[in-house]
Amino acid sequence: MTGFPLTWLYAPGDRPSVVAKALTSGADVVVIDLEDAVAPDRKAYARSATAELLRDRQPVPVHVRVNALSGPWGRADLAAVAPARGLSGLRLPKVSSPSDVVRVARRVVSARGGVPPLHALLETALGIERAHAVATAHPSLRGIAIGEADLRADLGVRDDSGLDWSRSRVVVAARAAGLPPPTQSVHPDTRDLDGLLASCLRGRALGFLGRAAIHPRQLPTIRRAYLPTAEEIEQAETVLKAAAVTQGAQALPDGTFIDTAVVAAAHRTLTLSRTP
Repeated sequence: MTGFPLTWLYAPGDRPSVVAKALTSGADVVVIDLEDAVAPDRKAYARSATAELLRDRQPVPVHVRVNALSGPWGRADLAAVAPARGLSGLRLPKVSSPSDVVRVARRVVSARGGVPPLHALLETALGIERAHAVATAHPSLRGIAIGEADLRADLGVRDDSGLDWSRSRVVVAARAAGLPPPTQSVHPDTRDLDGLLASCLRGRALGFLGRAAIHPRQLPTIRRAYLPTAEEIEQAETVLKAAAVTQGAQALPDGTFIDTAVVAAAHRTLTLSRTP
């Protein structure tokens, strides 16, 4: 896969048929879930089925959300799936400190040697407060994101806007740590595509890039929201043409002021527009 991953589709690890459909859904990344989507009496089956699937490489990158290391299933999850050849990354739930990431990194080794790519999910007030420390906890950490359902419960937030400060905190922490922009958390109503679109556009405005999904029908809406519009692409091309002619700060005919930061943003827009 080239370009930016915009769509991350979750599939429950104890339902191999659903995982198989996810792999052909068009999602940029499939996330097999061993945590919230799997009942306690199905954990062992989900773990073994996922390990079996990932013995071979898959047509798209596959991440696995394991159970928290502090619980009864996390260590077994790591032992089963971390060495798998088909694993592209581990998503770590309920991370609240850098030590959570370091403990996992010390415990796992991928089939290709070294630690597999790790992604930390911040789902508590303490995790948000320590976002930058978590983001810089280990070289194998490749991303941070918010688990909004758990965070909303922890904070007692009733209105969605009550999470905006936490969202911005994580966006800033990721950037400061040199990590990719975070992906948005899932939109739980799979039929509310208008609400999903509005939420994605809000997330994009806050600095997120892409979104997790829980149903394939959500994928086109996420891509629509996060890919540059024709107008944005045209503006970016205009900026770069002007910058190629004249060095330094300048104003376009429409009054738009361009400098180094604007040129960098234009490059990013055009790169994103080429995402397949």
